[in-house]
Amino acid sequence: MAVAAAAAPGALGTLQAGRARLVAACCARLGPRWRLPGSWTCSRVDSKIWARGWTPAAGGAAWQRGYSAEVKTEDELRVRYLEEENRGIVVLGINRAYAKNSLSKNLIKMLSKAVDALKSDKKVRTIIVRSEVPGIFCAGADLKERAKMSSSEVGPFVSKIRAMINEIVFLSVSANLPVPTIAAIDGLALGGGLELALACDIRVAASSAKMGLVETKLAIIPGGGGTQRLPRAIGMSLAKELIFSARVLDGQEAKSVGLISHVLEQNQEGDAAYRKALDLAREFLPQGPVAMRVAKLAINQGMEVDLVTGLAIEEACYAQTIPTKDRLEGLLAFKEKRTPRYKGE
Repeated sequence: MAVAAAAAPGALGTLQAGRARLVAACCARLGPRWRLPGSWTCSRVDSKIWARGWTPAAGGAAWQRGYSAEVKTEDELRVRYLEEENRGIVVLGINRAYAKNSLSKNLIKMLSKAVDALKSDKKVRTIIVRSEVPGIFCAGADLKERAKMSSSEVGPFVSKIRAMINEIVFLSVSANLPVPTIAAIDGLALGGGLELALACDIRVAASSAKMGLVETKLAIIPGGGGTQRLPRAIGMSLAKELIFSARVLDGQEAKSVGLISHVLEQNQEGDAAYRKALDLAREFLPQGPVAMRVAKLAINQGMEVDLVTGLAIEEACYAQTIPTKDRLEGLLAFKEKRTPRYKGE
């Protein structure tokens, strides 16, 4: 008993130290200097001037900067910065019709570049991931390309897919997409395609869409985060059932198990999910940009820890909104009974 009693304070101290490190890391990711009651302190991250957009330079060499209505990295990925009342919404459109939008080396490279640019662009408020190909969201890995890889090449390539998908989530203290992300599933989303959607904050789908983690049919397992994110989305038991059986769900079934937030009857244009995603993105636009970013961080990190640590993370995140100009603008707009004009400051 004496030994156990003596060990308890040490175990508690270890747990508390772990919580302190996690919350401190959270503060560091948030940027501005902030101090919790106690000794957890984080320093301000140096400000930088970030790219607003990009277009391929002549000859395919260095990228040129710009901020236009539609920007293309390569034909396989189309990046559109919406304008006017939709300003702040960016659409990533996958466009590999001949390969059912499967994830090739080139497409992963293009997605990684796009995410890398978007995550630091403070003018971006919401990102929609969709397909430019009717009836297909993403069919998963490019199996024809995969078949040409040696065993030693497969592991590193899957790691690149996982890293690209992780960049979307904004969970770790590394730089990830800090704004809301919406997957608009208007067609087939299998394997890595569904894993890409699972990494988004919100998923909407047409009732005719088909989605599933089907890797066990190929004697492998989901390698882009599916074994971890699917259980967190729908529960462990059901996630095991779906992965073990490689079952494919339609939009209504996906909605019934909680895999997606909204299901729509497909329209003649084949973009019902995308239109719903746009509606949601427009709902997000009027809100305070700083609040949106730290709310996403608080939720994502808080879901991975115990409640006590999660509440400390929430406290750290809330504190980031207190000194902002946007908070003062919100109060002033409320007093003056007008729409607030937030600047993300």
